[in-house]
Amino acid sequence: MADDTRPFPAPASREEQEEWIEAVLRTPGVNVPRGALGNIAPFVVEPGTLLGVADAAGRRVLADRVLSRITTEAGDMTVVNVRMHGVGGVVWENNERISSAWHSLADPSAATDDRRALARIHPWTRVTSEGGEEALAALRRFVSSREELVSDVRLAVDALARRVGHRPYDLKQELILNGQQEPGLYVAQHFQLEEPPPAGEDGRPLHPAEHWGWMAVRGNNRTKERQEIYGVSSAEVLTGVPLKRLGGEGEALVFDPHQWLARLSETLNQEYAREGEWEPDSSARAVRAKNVAVVGAQLVVGSTTPRRLYRIVQMSNRRDHVHPPLGFTQNDRSRALARSVLGAYVAAGQLDEQTAEVLSGAAPVTELPGAPSGATVSELRDLRSMMLLRELFPTDGAKRFIIRRVLSESPPSQLTAPEVNQRARAWSALTSESYPKAWNPRIGEVFQVSEVRTGLDVSRRPLRELLAVADTEEQAFEELVSYRAAHWLAAFGILEADRGSLEGQKSDEDDGTEATRVRRGVRNALNALRNNSRLQAVALLRELALAMDAGDRRPFRVSRSGAPLPEPMSRAWFNREFPKETGKRAARPRVPGARAAAPAGDAAGLLRSQAATPLAAPARTEFAQPPADGHDPAPRPAADEGMPERPAPFPGPDVGEGASHLEQWADELRARVGRLLDASQDARELLDRMADRAREENVRSVFSRGQADEIARHVPRVLRTLRELPELVEALTEP
Repeated sequence: MADDTRPFPAPASREEQEEWIEAVLRTPGVNVPRGALGNIAPFVVEPGTLLGVADAAGRRVLADRVLSRITTEAGDMTVVNVRMHGVGGVVWENNERISSAWHSLADPSAATDDRRALARIHPWTRVTSEGGEEALAALRRFVSSREELVSDVRLAVDALARRVGHRPYDLKQELILNGQQEPGLYVAQHFQLEEPPPAGEDGRPLHPAEHWGWMAVRGNNRTKERQEIYGVSSAEVLTGVPLKRLGGEGEALVFDPHQWLARLSETLNQEYAREGEWEPDSSARAVRAKNVAVVGAQLVVGSTTPRRLYRIVQMSNRRDHVHPPLGFTQNDRSRALARSVLGAYVAAGQLDEQTAEVLSGAAPVTELPGAPSGATVSELRDLRSMMLLRELFPTDGAKRFIIRRVLSESPPSQLTAPEVNQRARAWSALTSESYPKAWNPRIGEVFQVSEVRTGLDVSRRPLRELLAVADTEEQAFEELVSYRAAHWLAAFGILEADRGSLEGQKSDEDDGTEATRVRRGVRNALNALRNNSRLQAVALLRELALAMDAGDRRPFRVSRSGAPLPEPMSRAWFNREFPKETGKRAARPRVPGARAAAPAGDAAGLLRSQAATPLAAPARTEFAQPPADGHDPAPRPAADEGMPERPAPFPGPDVGEGASHLEQWADELRARVGRLLDASQDARELLDRMADRAREENVRSVFSRGQADEIARHVPRVLRTLRELPELVEALTEP
């Protein structure tokens, strides 16, 4: 037993470890491989205290007080609560918080030197005595060599370190001062080397051909920081610790955890004895590690559905990402949120496992059921993105209930813009896994509540067909602009999410100098595509797709007549060719094949007609056909882009009470609410621009007190009216 003078516990005896392993395997609900238990047993402090009373035959099992059952929508698992040596555990590269640091399997392009591929995880299986295959509660990964395995673990540690700024306090100092308060969750994973280990001079292998590790599902950062305090890396815990870390000399590795942990604890205890007492500001390794000499840990030792263990352990930790106590990056949080939804669909039988694996980024797009053979990179990316869009804005009633429950959303009739944007960010973040570089997922915030309240019935037309007819067919063009253009432009750095201030925007001129910054939202950029030359917009989209298919090369510019140009595209060029002034929102047309689904039921024709009637097409700046000399024609003057005029009042009841008037009124109401949203966004944008200009000109105040009070008085009156609208609309809506 550890004491204050020797805080670092030595491993239990081999006999005690073996007794503990036998008791774990004998416990009902446990189905973890013996090899995994043999790896973790040296780290378990006082294993005998975890066992219950022996039965009549002298056999013991784990005591009920140390067992817990964790239930997720993907299945259940059994964990044993132990006290573990603080150096134990391995940082896991499959942690949700660092998923965007890896090249995803869902990206059909090749991995690069900057982003290594995230390895695929398989269930651990063995052959039974009957010749069948049995899955146990562990994971398996095949890795080419020990060097690659060590490199992957180090990359995971580095990725966590780069995100340390998202934590509002210093975790390492917290562990040094107060120890670890919450247990981590660890799952066993087997690493099988595909290359045989090299042999030494004596002909014996220089290292094992396989390794067991207990990977940190919850507590990845705490595992990393504890091991840094100890001066031992996660890769060394997994693959062998050098003698120089154990008080010896040289680079020779000790692979047996029982041996190297005994030496490490003895070295640290001797060092601690020399220091005399614990001092918070001491630089001695043993003093700094004293409060994490022993930590709580939960070890996954059983699963009711071991083939789904990877999904189970991930889902058990995802709520920390969906409702995070820490400042996770937007991409990692949004991806975790989307995977939670997909996992819930699988658990409810609404989505098959194979499709969910591809959509979550754990399998190549080519494994999608029905994926066309010979598809290009852009077509594979588009296939996955559109499937994700349908899953995150489902029209199916069962899925709509599931996603509402997983995301804790309001009822459909009260769905809010922040809830819609949360889904849009999840779609955008998971879509970016199919691309070499993740973008800001706020790029996906292009939907209004009224468009998606009952889901998006996106057409299943192939991308190749849409691109071929987009210059002549309105529906195809609108579908490309609405659901593809923003992501494609973001993938090549041509469009970025509005960062809230001019200082946050980046724009470079053709000669490399900084251009005048243009602050514009994503919707504005998409409307500019709609409202300028159709030929140029379609040619731009086709060029972006070609660039993807050619190894994600830099796309080239296109002229207003659609002809290719030799210069590469840039953000400054896009802002000139599709200027912000032409991106003012007009009434956006619905895509006939991708409109929000109409409510079910047998009601009066009002809502059915409303859902089927497209809004007026937006005003476009028309361009004449190019003359024979090939020069681009000048655009005709655009429509007035000022604030919309106050609409005329509704026709009074004396004009008749037929259903046709109700339909007209419903269309008018939708248009007016849309204009309200546009007006509020325009007001916010104007205030932001005024604030930017005031800072640039060092102006302390813009409004007089009387002006500010007058504006402020109107806002509550507007809000009171707006709060009544949802209830009034709901009263006229089908049940």
